[in-house]
Formats: sequence, structure tokens, C-alpha cells
Amino acid sequence: MTLDDYRNERLRKLEQIKEQGIDPYPAKSHRNTKISAILNHFDEKDGQKVCVAGRIAAIRSFGKLAFVKLRDFTGEVQVFMQRVDDVPAGEFGVKELKLLDTGDFVEAEGQVGKSSTGEISVFANSVRLLTKSLRPLPGYDGFTNKEERYRRRYVDMNVNSEVRDRLVRRSKFWQATRDFMNSHGFIEINTPVLEKTTGGADATPFVTHMNALDEDYYLRISQELPLKRLLGGGFEKVYDIGPRFRNEGVDDEHLPEHIAFESYAAYENYEDGMKLYEEMIKYVALQTWGTLKFQVGGFDIDLDCEWPRIKYADLLMEKFGIDVFRPDRQKIQAVLAREYDADKFNPDDKAERAKIKRELLSDEISTPRLIDWAWKMIRKTSAGPYWLIEEPLSLSPLAKVSEENPLVTQRFHPIIAGTEMGNGYSELNDPLDQLARFQEQQAMRDAGDDEAQMLDLDFVEMLEYGMPPACGWGNSERNFWLLEGVSGREAVPFPIIKNRGD
Repeated sequence: MTLDDYRNERLRKLEQIKEQGIDPYPAKSHRNTKISAILNHFDEKDGQKVCVAGRIAAIRSFGKLAFVKLRDFTGEVQVFMQRVDDVPAGEFGVKELKLLDTGDFVEAEGQVGKSSTGEISVFANSVRLLTKSLRPLPGYDGFTNKEERYRRRYVDMNVNSEVRDRLVRRSKFWQATRDFMNSHGFIEINTPVLEKTTGGADATPFVTHMNALDEDYYLRISQELPLKRLLGGGFEKVYDIGPRFRNEGVDDEHLPEHIAFESYAAYENYEDGMKLYEEMIKYVALQTWGTLKFQVGGFDIDLDCEWPRIKYADLLMEKFGIDVFRPDRQKIQAVLAREYDADKFNPDDKAERAKIKRELLSDEISTPRLIDWAWKMIRKTSAGPYWLIEEPLSLSPLAKVSEENPLVTQRFHPIIAGTEMGNGYSELNDPLDQLARFQEQQAMRDAGDDEAQMLDLDFVEMLEYGMPPACGWGNSERNFWLLEGVSGREAVPFPIIKNRGD
């Protein structure tokens, strides 16, 4: 049978139900007990009368007996039904079950007990229809196409329970982040999504139009600048968790819309930040997964240690003999060419790798960018955890310069399983320095770099009134994807996918 055949059959049943004067979509359920309460506390519920509700997962009918598997969000229980003559009006007994299908939502009122086979059951002579389903749910084996799963995520959640479980963990991940920050004196303040000038990251923004003001606005790419304005306004510890938007590629690891977290603490610097956020990452992992040990992408990760702090320049010198302060461009290019020839790094496609190699050997890429490519090669093979510190000023133009070495910045990244799981700084609060850096970024933008930051004069004006020294930190839900061991699109409820009608 085709989907149309199944749907037409269910439409026929729907009409029969309506002809009997039964509302197939009533507004209210009388449920008073979740299925998990019966399964987890059977000794207390045994013999009690309950009303449960959920979706029909299976129907088995044997003459005068029927067994209905009923599933709610918390579990699955058997409804044991016997044929009787006095079925309440508007309900479905064993005889009328032929009008119901798997996928329908029903409620059943009856006594809790165990069947002759020892299965926990609700003994009810009839069920009440709450929602008639017009399309059959596919079996697990029949719904494995990734694109179809993403397109009909609500079906995916019904068929693949691990998808629902993952979203519960995602919620715990962000709740644990909130709990930790609140317990350390931070205040959550939601910042605007619509911005006249967007900034805080190198990314291409989405543009929208506000009819009321007849002006274009950007969807934020970061929460950074509004949160810093709060520091200028007298707040001392603030954070925001919410969506940000970057008009870039769509694939398993990059989502144009995703949840991100940023926080700022006045009178603290990057040394304070590393202590706090190492503790936070461990706390969130324990609350979400109940462990600090993970296997991610071939790495065995143990977060339960004091994370070492490793200087950026030391890593490049130790691994490749590259002096980031007196860089030899030809030597760096030779290192990169050798590593790409060794077939060690993505992309796996040889033609694409050859193209990247040609670009690296050209004169178009700046020397700091070449150094960054070399660092990324090291990062991909790093299990961690460790803190990467003292990134060169040429690669971190918006971070505060180190007091000990003016060539490096007070910036820190946690490196775990080959990736950077966050980004922190001792924040820049010199208005004249910030203005100069904004002007440099705006010049790059005017020259065609859509990802360069915009000149935000209002933010500079705030700094001229004064913002205290502060430590800033940010991470996205990519941390959740990584430790969960799945792609970004697997880890969000409704991933972006090209529209297609049915």
C-alpha cells in the first residue's frame, strides 16, 4: 500500500467516527498519571485506578481480548482490554478498536496490575480517542534517510527515541550552564537580536527590514557588545544565552542559527577566567552526562584534571620549528606543503587538498594566516584538555596585550578533542585603541571583506564614559555537539534544510 492508500483508509475511519457523534479531536484529556509513575513505582500504584494517555504504539486483538501499547514522553505501558457490552458512550472497546490505528492519541482509565505473563498493565475495558492520526508513522528501519529525518523531525522524534533523549540532554546542558553562572553571582540579561550595527565576531550577518521604522537591521552575530555596554552601565557580572545568526555555510558542523553563551565579569582578567570556566565546563559535563570521561573522534578525553596552560608560540616552535615572532614565510609554507602531502589532514578529497595547498603557497594569504593554518594542524591532533594562551597580537586584534610581552595577547582557548571549545579575553577597554581597531576593521569591510567588523561609534562612546577591566568568555552549543558525539544537525530539534513541499 502507498502512503495515499493508508491516508485514505484513515480518512474513511475518521468519517465513521464522526458519524457516531464522537469528536476525534477533543480539547481536554483527563490524564492524571504519567506512565513512568506506574513503571517506576508499581508497588505504590498496584491496584489503584489511574487515567493514562499517549500515542498508540501497537494494537493486538484476539477476539475478546486486546492489548494496546500506549506511549507517552516518559515511557510505554500495556493497556489490557477485555470485551464488554457496556462500553461508555464515545469510547472504543475491543470491538471498536478497528477504527483506531497506531499513531492515534488515546487515554485509558483503569486499574494498575500485572498480566498473566507478569507485564505491568492498565486494565481498561475501553479507551477514549484524543487525536486521530491520518498518516502512519514509519518503522525505525524505514526512516533512516538523513534528509527525510531532518525534514520531518517530529516524525524522527517518534521513531528514534535517542533523538528525544538527546534534546533532553541539550536542555540539561544549558540549564547547568545557567545554574553554574547564577551560583557564581552572574545575572542573565537577554540582549537584542536585532541590531543597527552588529559586531563581536568576524562573520557575515543576516539582514532584515523593520517596517515600523523603514530601516534595515542585522540579526546579531554575537552578544558581546551589548553585554559590555551593561558593564559600562554598572553591572559587574552578566551573561546571555540565546540564538545568534551567521550567514555562512550549512553543513553538519556549521549552523547559521545556533545557541550561544557569552559572559563578562568586571575586575577580572584571563587568569581568573581560566579558573572559572574550567570549573564550569566540568560542572556542565557532569550535570549533562554524569561523567568527565568521553570518547570523541578517536580521542579519549578525561576532563578530571587540572588543565595545563600551553603558550601558542611554544607549540608552533616545538611541532614545526616556526618562530611566530620572527616568521620565515618560506619555511612556514614548506611545513604546510609537507603536512598536506603527508595526507594527514582534511579534506580527504585529494583535488580539494591540492587546491588548498596551491592557495597556501601563493602570495595572497598573509603570513599570520599561514601561521594560523599551522596551528590548526596541531590542534586537530590534540586530545587535550589544555588551555592555549598568549596568542600573537597579529591573530587577536581585539584582545588586551600581555603586560609581560607586547607581542602576545591575554586570550585563552580550551582545546579538547581537536577543537577550540570556547574563547576568552582580558577585554579591551581603551576607547582610543578600540576606535583605531574598529577603523581598521571597517576599512577591511569597505574593501570587500563581508566578515570584517563594523565601526560601532556608540560602543566607543560607551568606552569613553568608562568600562572597568573585565574578562569575557563565549562558547556555543558546539560544545554540546562535540561531547555528545554527533553533528550539529543531529543535535538541534529542527535543523536548517532546503525547503521542499509535499
